[in-house]
Amino acid sequence: MSSESRLYTFSDETKQKLRKFRLGTSRAKDPQAILYEIDKKTLEIRPVDGEVYSNVQGLADELPDHAPRFVLLSYPLTLDSGRLAVPYVMLYYLPVTCNNEVKMLYASAKELMRNTAEVNKIIEIDSADDLEDIEEKLKGDS
Repeated sequence: MSSESRLYTFSDETKQKLRKFRLGTSRAKDPQAILYEIDKKTLEIRPVDGEVYSNVQGLADELPDHAPRFVLLSYPLTLDSGRLAVPYVMLYYLPVTCNNEVKMLYASAKELMRNTAEVNKIIEIDSADDLEDIEEKLKGDS
């Protein structure tokens, strides 16, 4: 058992939601995203509000200016080859303005979140504006 898995926790409900989201978004026609945060007191990783965002601009509006977040994103797109793909990734949102203590909190939980959510790829972003070209970032990796 890694030290991260002893330090950070997921409720059973959160684990079920992670699995349901991963399995349920693979055939989605629109982008799907959920924001996750770490409770600084209990070190529980949990959904921010349980809302599923289907609009990248709405998601960008919800990202805080001074606090990191994990964002699970399923984003349907058509590749240059014409093939439809639905990448399932984790956005690691780490604004430059957040304090070092919070940065370390999220940095040490990043791989645990990745493994628990069963995503293959992490894309690091430091501002909500980075979401404007997320499709290009996803296409470049496919």
